[in-house]
Order: sequence, then C-alpha cells, then structure tokens
Amino acid sequence: MARDTMTPRERWLAVLKRQKPDRIPMDYWATWETDQLLMKHLNCASMEEVFEKLHIDKPVYLYPRYVGPALETDEDMYGCKYRDVRYGTGVYRECVYHPLAKYESVEEIEAEYRWPDIEWFDYSVIKGQVKGNEHRPIQGGGSEPFLIYANLRGLEQAFMDLVLNLEIVDYCLDKLFDFCYENTSRIYEQAGGHVLLSYVAEDMGSEQDLMFSPEQIRKFFLPRMKRMIDLAHQSGVYVIHHNDGSIQKILPDLVDIGIDVLNPIQWRCRDMDRETLKSKFGDKIVFHGGVDNQQTLPFGTVDDVREEVLENISILGRNGGYIIAPCHNIQPLTPPENIVALYETGYEYGR
Repeated sequence: MARDTMTPRERWLAVLKRQKPDRIPMDYWATWETDQLLMKHLNCASMEEVFEKLHIDKPVYLYPRYVGPALETDEDMYGCKYRDVRYGTGVYRECVYHPLAKYESVEEIEAEYRWPDIEWFDYSVIKGQVKGNEHRPIQGGGSEPFLIYANLRGLEQAFMDLVLNLEIVDYCLDKLFDFCYENTSRIYEQAGGHVLLSYVAEDMGSEQDLMFSPEQIRKFFLPRMKRMIDLAHQSGVYVIHHNDGSIQKILPDLVDIGIDVLNPIQWRCRDMDRETLKSKFGDKIVFHGGVDNQQTLPFGTVDDVREEVLENISILGRNGGYIIAPCHNIQPLTPPENIVALYETGYEYGR
C-alpha cells in the first residue's frame, strides 16, 4: 500500500483548495462511551493512539480558558442547568432549566438577566494549544446560537418565539452572535494564522423537511451566519457548516453566504441523496461525513460498512471535494469492528 506523503493539515488543505491529496482525509465523531470501547478493542491507551493506528486526520480544537464567576454544579455560564440522562448504552447531558423562559419582553431580560462577558475568558492559552499541532488541521471559533437560545428559552418556547416573540429572538440572537464573533476574533488573533477551520453551525432539518420555514431561516439566521463566515474568510479560515437532516431546500442559500464544507450528509433523509447533492453542489462545497450512523454503522455488517464507504468515495469523492467521516456521533451500540472497517476501507481505497 502506498505511504502517506502529506501531513493531516496538508491533506485537508488540498481538499479545501480543490487540489489532489495523497489520499482522502478522514475525520472522527463519536460519543465518549464509543471512544472507550474503541480504545479497548484496539488496545490503545488514548484516542491519539487510535487516530494514529486508523490513519484518522482529526482536527485539533482551540478553546479559551474560563476564568469568570464561579458556576454552580451542572450549570453553564448562561445559567442553564443540566442533568445526565441515561439511554441504555450511554449518557447525554440534557438542559432541564431555562433561565429566560419566564420573560415576556426584551425589557424584562435587560433588567434582570446578565449575559456572559468576553472578559470571562483567558485567550492566552490558545498559543499553547497550537504548539506542537501545526501539522494537524486546527479548528477554532464559530457559532451555533439557536442551540443556546433553545436552552435559554426551552425548545418549545424557542420555536414559538419565531412566530410570537420576534423582538426577543432578534435581541437574544444578536447577543449570542456578538459573543461568538468576538470569541472567534480573539482565537484567530492568538492562534497566529494557524486556524484552518471554523464551525458555523445550525440544525435546520428533520428527517423529512426543514424545521423552520425558509423565510425564518433567511430572516433570523443567514445574515448573522454570513457575518461569521465573512470574518473567517477575511482571516484565511475555511467554514465547516454542520446542519442535520433534510436541508436541500435551503442549501443554495447556504452556498450563497459562503459555506466551504457541508457536514454531516445524512443521505437517508428526504431529498438528501448523494448523487443529487454532488451534481448540484459538488463544484461549490466540500462534503464531510456521509457514513450513516443510524443504520449502517450500528446495525450493518462489516461488508455493509465497506460498501457504503466505497459508495461515498465514488459519489461524494468524484473529482475531489470529500472528507470521509460518520454522518454524526457514532453511538456506543456500534460494533468496534464496523468503526475499524470504516477507516481501513477509507485508507485503502481513498487514494
């Protein structure tokens, strides 16, 4: 088998620039429990060893250090509170207290709620996170504010607000995006040009259709997301856009505001078949993901996984523009043999 001739960063960058890499880059998304099972299966002491053994080109993530007011147990800086919810094979953290749920006007929020301050973070630690990782793709900054907004207001109320409380939505999203913008700017400054990717995300799709109307997306999200995307591009950073589900209806708009990479490619969802996506958008964006973690990875055979990876290479990777990865976090009921098959197949045939 041919040897690698590029570093992980060079490999990602070649795909992002529409140049030919030595092989297709491979990324990894999974739950903590899956990590533990995979390390045990491969007899590895760390996930870094796993990445090396499976030839995974995992990005390094940059985060400032929180130095703000002390937080209560199970509370974040927004005042949202969480508890562990067990689902059989693992645990997810779910928001159970929504600090802005009781308010009915912007004036009430302004009078009684304290927004996080950018000065609550120490950005001097960023340089240390970069050091020694210059050969890897480095990801830092970005935004996903409606996720935070839904925790602040409660999910049901957050969707109702898009129809009933437009002033609250605009006010809160401006606050959240402003924080993301300043946070991203400071990360870029401290990273000294080493940031390759920023994660500008928003979940807009269900299995069958958009969860918002296109008009709501264009009003509340796209202009604010474009500001984040413009900041990234002005700094020489590529934008990886995460958006679950059936989103083809709004994908032309997302391309227009400048996304560079689309994740996670849940191709079993309605109107998300891979051939259509590649033919319509393959010359405009890079595809990231596509290995199904709802059916193929957890319930398929090793041969099923291999076949799907080969299909993705053939379809999404045709003429370049593809990064092999699962289409979301791999869950712990997934056989480790299937995970290994994903990356072994990608490594062998992604050249």
